[in-house]
Amino acid sequence: MPILTRLLLGAAVIAAGAACMPAAHAAGIVLLPPNGGYDSQIGGHYTPPPGVMSVSRDRLSPPAPGLYSICYFNAFQTQAEETGWWTMHHEGLLLRNRDGKLVEDPDWPGEFFLDTSTQEKRQALFGIIAGWVRKCADDGFSAIEPDNLDSWTRSDGVLTLQNNLAMVRLLSDLAHELGLAVAQKNNVELGSEGKTLGGFDFAIAEECELYNECEDYRRVHELVIEIEYTDNDPAVFERACAARAGRHPIVLRDRMLSTPDSPDYRFRMC
Repeated sequence: MPILTRLLLGAAVIAAGAACMPAAHAAGIVLLPPNGGYDSQIGGHYTPPPGVMSVSRDRLSPPAPGLYSICYFNAFQTQAEETGWWTMHHEGLLLRNRDGKLVEDPDWPGEFFLDTSTQEKRQALFGIIAGWVRKCADDGFSAIEPDNLDSWTRSDGVLTLQNNLAMVRLLSDLAHELGLAVAQKNNVELGSEGKTLGGFDFAIAEECELYNECEDYRRVHELVIEIEYTDNDPAVFERACAARAGRHPIVLRDRMLSTPDSPDYRFRMC
């Protein structure tokens, strides 16, 4: 999408939430409302609850009309339902361990790591994922959320942080060219390198109250989104609200990010 079109879309978002929207972070890039509610709808999109001004949605879902919408995709490992496509068309871009076996995420069965270990493979991966970023822009999203930057920590020592930072920087540079902001998902240990090397504009922090990391994110990023989960002690969310309500968006969700038609769906914000 041409930059002028992205600027016009950004202007529409500002008009929808002018009272809360900050100034543009950089030319053509707009950050989400710092005081508005947020909802993570990666598990399926639905009409946002009242008070929500920004949402994360899967790259195959539409942006939320009139709201700041963040385009989510798995940038460092496969989605389980897409593993077959990767195996059929790009098996050489899937990571193998020193025994030659594909490396599967131990916590998410069916998701296999992408191989970012060489410049050649990163460029090949970029050739695929860049199409997703362009579609996010064409669809009218305002930011991207490339997930699982920390795949290197679960790669049996085959990948390094530097491999993944080099990969995400390719995506960040393209996103910025298209007028999209870029979210750092978790990885508090990056510190300022998240901005300088990764090109991130804001952070989405899961369970930062639980792990006492929220202020570490805030020392680096002017804007943080905080997600806590219902399978932890309820006191965690209450502490988060008491400490930071009004400073940045804080939401409580069920772990699987269910839709409201599921009995497992949970949503609260402060």
